[in-house]
Amino acid sequence: MDAASHTIRCTLIGVTSIYLTNLRECTMRITDVRCVEYTGSMSLPGPLWEDRLRRPTDVYPERAAEGPAQPPLREDGGHEVRAIFLHVDTDEGITGSTAVLSEQQAHTALTLLRPGLLGADPLAAERIWDLGYRSMIHGRAGTGMLALSAVDCALWDVRGQYFGVPAYVLLGGPTRDDVPAYASTLGDSLAVGDASRRTRELVAEGFGGVKWFPRWGPGDGHRGVDRVVELVATVRQAGGEDLDIMLDAWSSWDIQFTVDVARECAPLRLRWIEEPLPADDTAGYAALRRRLGGLVQISGGEHEYTRWGVGRLLREDLLDVYQADPHWGGGISEMVKISALVSAAGRQFIPHGQSLQCNAALTFAASPGLIPEMEYLLRLGPLYQHFLADPIVPAAGRVTAPATTGLGMRLADDRVLDARPL
Repeated sequence: MDAASHTIRCTLIGVTSIYLTNLRECTMRITDVRCVEYTGSMSLPGPLWEDRLRRPTDVYPERAAEGPAQPPLREDGGHEVRAIFLHVDTDEGITGSTAVLSEQQAHTALTLLRPGLLGADPLAAERIWDLGYRSMIHGRAGTGMLALSAVDCALWDVRGQYFGVPAYVLLGGPTRDDVPAYASTLGDSLAVGDASRRTRELVAEGFGGVKWFPRWGPGDGHRGVDRVVELVATVRQAGGEDLDIMLDAWSSWDIQFTVDVARECAPLRLRWIEEPLPADDTAGYAALRRRLGGLVQISGGEHEYTRWGVGRLLREDLLDVYQADPHWGGGISEMVKISALVSAAGRQFIPHGQSLQCNAALTFAASPGLIPEMEYLLRLGPLYQHFLADPIVPAAGRVTAPATTGLGMRLADDRVLDARPL
């Protein structure tokens, strides 16, 4: 046994011993649940968004013509950054945190979930999740589940801090020291020259996979297919034969457009096409899988909720790669259950890149055969982590197992220009 493995083993034994020894005396309780909107300033070399992905509303021409929305400029010359965090306070002086992202989600957490959390044992993960789920009969999906997901993630931050270990240790890890990350280019220019240059840069930085977000879809006819194929060909030529290339259609294509793209891109060896159809169109996904016949992998599931939603997708064998999001689909606790289902079905699970901290906890506690890599959103990753003192940033295309306790959600005070309790 090497020194690192021995240290982790001793840590796990120590955590178990501490908890069992103090089980009857453990009186840590949740004293408050707060949501705070933080404001900061972020310097960018240019606009945050050079282009945008295709959206489901682009079936309407006036919506398709809309450009990407940019964050407002501040008097100090930076772009304004706003983020809502959920904080769970305990009587041990430990505060667990996660980013909530929307006012609706924060409102649900504060009005529907908070009363049941006050006085609860924050170590009782299953009880808290189950009570939260059962208390919101109309919250099993959408905003309600997003709010419960935030609470669950913040509590894993509490637990890790309480035991003095990264959250992945409590989940059974680490299974490795680092993992590869693939680069998501959301917001990058889709012009041929720009895509070629950007791909060469990312390969030089060490990324072995790149995901692009075409703006063209069924309304563009075969010309739209040609543009997608041109983008993939450009990326392949710039990135070389070993680069993994993925496309994200964000629920904005249809069956025929997806089949046409897959067939014409076959010589270019696409790894997967992500969310080509609306998330609820399970019959469409089944028909698409039949028509593709294994020509390309289909990934998705980021807009699905809980083990029951993903379980339905698995029973119908609709996807090759599952991408449930811990910030949206039920939190870290629920992702553990989803991981087991996906593993038993012989598929792969690569959590959606909304939360690098939560995804790192899951990834470093999972078999490399189940979660082989992480997603890194090149533009949103720094934005989402702007207020964190210990952001997760790939180096040479890989993410190292975090050393911070909990989820590593400590705020960088010098980046907070204003804090507004909700």
